[in-house]
Amino acid sequence: MQVTRDFSHYVRAAGAGIQHIDLAVEGVHCAGCMAKIERGLQAIPDVTMARVNLTDRRVALEWKQGTLDPARFIDRLEELGYKAYPYETESAEATEVAESRFLLRCLGVAAFATMNVMMLSIPVWSGNVSDMLPEQRDFFHWLSALITLPAAAYAGQPFFRSAWRALSNKTTNMDVPISIGVCLALGMSVVETVNHAEHAYFDAAIMLLTFLLVGRFLDQNMRRRTRAVAGNLAALKAETAAKFVGPDEISQVPVVAIHPGDIVLLRPGERCAVDGTVIEGRSEIDQSLITGETLYVMAEHGTPVYAGSMNISGTLRVRVSAASEATLLAEITRLLDNAVQARSRYMRLADRASRLYAPVVHATALITILGWVIAGANWHDAIVTGVAVLIITCPCALGLAIPTVQTVASGAMFKAGVLLNSGDAIERLAEADHVIFDKTGTLTLPDLDVTNAADIPADVFDLAGRLALSSHHPVAAAVAQAAGAKSPIVGAVEEAGQGVRAVVDGVEIRLGRPSFCGAEALVGGVTLDPEASVVAFSKGADRFILSVRQGLRPDAQAVIAALKDRNIGIEILSGDREPAVIAAAHALGVAEWRAGVTPADKIARIEELKRRGAKVLMVGDGMNDAPSLAAAHVSMSPISAAHLSQATADLVFLGRPLAPVIAAIDSARKALHLMRQNLWLAIGYNVLAVPVAISGVVTPLIAAAAMSGSSILVMLNSLRARSASREFV
Repeated sequence: MQVTRDFSHYVRAAGAGIQHIDLAVEGVHCAGCMAKIERGLQAIPDVTMARVNLTDRRVALEWKQGTLDPARFIDRLEELGYKAYPYETESAEATEVAESRFLLRCLGVAAFATMNVMMLSIPVWSGNVSDMLPEQRDFFHWLSALITLPAAAYAGQPFFRSAWRALSNKTTNMDVPISIGVCLALGMSVVETVNHAEHAYFDAAIMLLTFLLVGRFLDQNMRRRTRAVAGNLAALKAETAAKFVGPDEISQVPVVAIHPGDIVLLRPGERCAVDGTVIEGRSEIDQSLITGETLYVMAEHGTPVYAGSMNISGTLRVRVSAASEATLLAEITRLLDNAVQARSRYMRLADRASRLYAPVVHATALITILGWVIAGANWHDAIVTGVAVLIITCPCALGLAIPTVQTVASGAMFKAGVLLNSGDAIERLAEADHVIFDKTGTLTLPDLDVTNAADIPADVFDLAGRLALSSHHPVAAAVAQAAGAKSPIVGAVEEAGQGVRAVVDGVEIRLGRPSFCGAEALVGGVTLDPEASVVAFSKGADRFILSVRQGLRPDAQAVIAALKDRNIGIEILSGDREPAVIAAAHALGVAEWRAGVTPADKIARIEELKRRGAKVLMVGDGMNDAPSLAAAHVSMSPISAAHLSQATADLVFLGRPLAPVIAAIDSARKALHLMRQNLWLAIGYNVLAVPVAISGVVTPLIAAAAMSGSSILVMLNSLRARSASREFV
C-alpha cells in the first residue's frame, strides 16, 4: 500500500510566485550543521532560500510555486542525517522539553557513574605509589569498567546517535570527533585493564561525558532562554473566534474561517483574534503590544482593535478588516522570525570558519598522534593526546558567538518596541552617526487632532462630529473622534473633494473646505497653528473654523536630545509646507531642516552625506519615503507606515512614542560590541587551547571542561545584550 504525505497545509505564500515552509530539524548543534543543511537544500533546483535558525532548530525554506513537493525537503534532510518534520510552535516546544529531560537523565546517569568510579579510582591512585597488589588494582579497574561501560552507552546517546547519522550519510559533524574521543578513551581503558596495566581511563572517560552533557544541557536551556527573550507571541494568538452567523446567532469557528467584513463577538477576558473596528459596545482593552502603552484604552464605536489585544471589561462587536496571517500580529511575528533567522556579516564569517572544522580537526588530531609516535612516544600516550585535541577544538563557542547575540538583541529590541527586518540591520544601525527624520507620520503622530476644539460651542462641535461620520476623509474622521460622535446624521451627502452636508430641523449644515461652507473670510481672522489643516463647519448663517493637525510624538523632544547626547547628527527632510516644518524643527531644537523636498531630493541629500563618510539612519513612513529608506545606510519606519515602506525599512517600531529609535541604537551598539567580544573569545580560546592540547599537557577530561566552559562563557556574555538601552527620559 502506497502512503502519500501531504504537507500542503503547512505551506504559505511568501510573495510573487514563492512558497514558504518552516521545518523543525533534530540534531542541529553547531554552525557546521547549519552550513551543511543550507548547502544541501539550496542544491535542490528551484529552491530560492534555505536558512537555518540554530536557536530553535528550524529551517525556513522558499521555492518557486508549484515546482516542488515539501516532502522532498524532508527526504533530503534525512539523506543529510537529520530528522525533520513541519514546524509547529507547540509541538516544537514539546520536543525541546522532551529532549531537555532526556539530556537531564543522561547527565544524571553520567554524574552518578562518575562519583562511583572516582571513589574506586582513589584507592588505585594511592595504591600505585604504595603496596597495592596487581590483583587488587585489576579488580578495581574491572569494577570501574562494569559501572562505566553501560553508563557511557546510555549517557553518550546524544553524541553517538548524532555521529552515527552523520557517518551513515557519509558526512561529519561536531559529534563525530567527540564520539571518537570518548570511544577511544573507553577502548584504551579496556585494553589496559586486560593487559594488567597500572593506568586505566574509565574515570576520565565518564567524567568527560559528564562535562560534555553539562555543556549540552546548559546550551539547550540557554537557547530556550534566548527564545523567551525574543517574546512568546504565540501566547497572544487566539485560535478561534465567536463569529456572527445570524443577527443574534454566533458560532465558535477557527480563525482561518473568518474573512474581512465578518462580525465577531469579543467578550471580557478574551484576546482578539482579528484586526477590525468596533461597531457596537464599550469596553477597556489592553493594546500595549501595538501602542506600547500599558494603560488600558477605551474601546467604543469606531475604535480600531488588533489581534492579540485583550478585552478587559465590556462586550464588543467587531467588524473584521484582517484575520489569520493578514493581521498586524502575524506581520509582527514574521518580522521577528526574519530577525532571528537572518544572517549578519559577522554570522556569515563565523559560519565559514565553523565549516572548516571537521576536516581540520581530524587532520590535526591524526597529525598529533603520528607526530608524538615519531617523536618516540608510545601509542597509548599519543592517542590520549589526540583524543584531547579532538575534544578541545570543538567549535561550539564559535558557532554560538553571533546567533546568540543576534537572538537576544532582537528580543531586547522587541521588548522595546522594535522589530528587525534585515539580517545585518543590527550591525549597520550600530554604525549610524547621522539621522534623517521625515516629519509627517514620523516625528508627528499618524492620528489627527482638533487643536481648537475648546473654542467651539459643545453643541456645535457635537453636531459637526455627527456630520463627520458620513465622510471618508481622514480630517473628518479626526473631527468625529474628537467630538466623540456615535451616530451619523441621516440623509447626509458627501461631495467629493468638497465636504459633507445634511439638513437638520430644516437648517442646512456643512463640513468641509472653507469655500464649501462659505467661511473663506474667517480663515484669515483666526490664529491657527502653522502645522494645522483647516476645515470649516456651517449651520445656517453661523460659521466656524476647526484647526486639525498631527501632534508631535509625545517624547520627540527627549529623543532628539538623547541623539545629540550620543553625538549623532540630526536633520529633518519633509515634503510638508515650510511653516509646518519650521514649527516642528524649532519645537525639537533641530537646526538642519528642509521643507517641500521630493523623494529625489531626499535621496540626493543622503548620497551627499554618504560622500562625506556619514552613516545615515533614515526614519520615515509613507510611500514617498520608500526610495530614501532604501538609499540610506540603515532605515526605520513606524508600524503605522505604508506597507511598501515597512518592506523597505530595516527596522520597524511599534507604538506612539519615538523612544524605540534610541532603544534600537543602544541595543545595536551593545550587540555589535558583544559580537566582536564573542568572536575574540572563541578565536582566542582555540588559539590558546589547540597548541596546549597538542603539547600533551591537557588530558581529555580537562579538554572537555575547557570546551564546555568556552561555550557557556559565550552564551552568558550574549545574555548581556538584554539590557542595552540606556534611560534618557
